[in-house]
Amino acid sequence: MSTHIQRSALLPYPAHALFDLVNDVARYPEFLPWCSSSEVLEASETHMRASLAVAKGGLSQRFVTRNTLVAGESIELNLEEGPFSQLHGRWVFKALGEKACKISLDLTFDYAGPLVRATLGPLFNQAANTL
Repeated sequence: MSTHIQRSALLPYPAHALFDLVNDVARYPEFLPWCSSSEVLEASETHMRASLAVAKGGLSQRFVTRNTLVAGESIELNLEEGPFSQLHGRWVFKALGEKACKISLDLTFDYAGPLVRATLGPLFNQAANTL
């Protein structure tokens, strides 16, 4: 059973600044409390491969995504490896003038099995809901 999360917000920042923030995977542990570590494995102007470790209490899980980047506009992510049978997401950054934008996230994921769902479900759902 897939989990689907959709979030959007109007923010008083330029779209490119928020794109840069979301795309700054290496700094996630500095401002996302559920992210215990992150690493950019490969990077170019249009693609990134990144590894994230999600942790809370004694539970920790790592996953790798391949991200397709359209500078200042969108980030699409797809699972490469991890505790999911599927993980697909899309961030969209729509400029509303020079100093504001609408940011949206559409994320769909499913765990690789019932044991993974039971142990990591609450942790990942909380993490996904704070994005």
